[in-house]
Amino acid sequence: MIRRAVLLAASLAALTLSACGKPEAGSASGADDTINFSILATENSTSLETFWKPILADMEKSTGLKVKPFYGTNYTALIEAMRFKQTDVGWFSNQSGLEAVRRSNGEVFARTFDPSGEDGYRSLLIVPAKSKTTLADVLKCDKTLTLGMGDAKSTSGTLAPMTYLFAPNNIQPEKCFKTVKNGNHQSNLFATARGMLDVSTNNTTAVRLQIERGAEVTNQIRVIWESPKLPEDPIIWRKDLDPAVKEKLRQFFLTYGQGEGPEAERQRKLLSAISIGGFKPADANHLLPVQEMEATEIWLVARNKGDAAKTAEALKALEAIRAERSALEAKTGQPAAAQ
Repeated sequence: MIRRAVLLAASLAALTLSACGKPEAGSASGADDTINFSILATENSTSLETFWKPILADMEKSTGLKVKPFYGTNYTALIEAMRFKQTDVGWFSNQSGLEAVRRSNGEVFARTFDPSGEDGYRSLLIVPAKSKTTLADVLKCDKTLTLGMGDAKSTSGTLAPMTYLFAPNNIQPEKCFKTVKNGNHQSNLFATARGMLDVSTNNTTAVRLQIERGAEVTNQIRVIWESPKLPEDPIIWRKDLDPAVKEKLRQFFLTYGQGEGPEAERQRKLLSAISIGGFKPADANHLLPVQEMEATEIWLVARNKGDAAKTAEALKALEAIRAERSALEAKTGQPAAAQ
């Protein structure tokens, strides 16, 4: 079901882009003073617009560019929008960002960091607070539970639980659960709290945001599993963007919310509302951990199916990524995603 969702989303990409406020034709590349900025679909577009509007206004003021937001209904829409040059730069998850680099001529130039000071976040499995469902129940694979997963290109909503929980336990969600539904973190959180889902994926950032906003919904869910720490989100632009525009954007992101004084404090407050502490420089190495996660899932699935040839091929690819990551970390003395 998860893989079919990717194909369906891709086939409907043109319709999705139209429905989400498609930029004016040629505005992404034909107007030097205009950029189209895509925003990760972690919650509904109304909420995102509320929190991002003042930040985008600051971006316009700082860069002298007109900034048009693009709120995709799913991660594939963001990837396809950049691929067809309908967006120029955007905030992506790690897995969707990896796809943007592969398919949409994207390039990582910055990444977020968390306002709490902890660099990274975790994928979660949540259940209704009043339920008696345990992790053991989830892993029974008896088709009695309804599962809410994230977008197919969500790092914490799909890739992390598949890599660290389901695949290691030979769990194929479409075969082990009564129903599998895909949604963003916000919709999965509320659906689980209301008992509409027996269990769902989420992440520590989305849950903390609801707590900070005073939402009672967080008292109505219970965490039964969490992943290892995941890297923060990348900011990606198109490689063929005008170098002068790139430099304006780079300066904005790497200075926004930094320093002392009331203006910097105001900017940090705006970012904190979407659980971003600010931005740090980054490059393609930032995506090595998610490449390793992706390769691990492919290897585990092949192994679980008993396909010796595909297992050997997947393991070879995984070991190559691990070697690249280890070499980078040995050279810099830092985790790959912290470069």
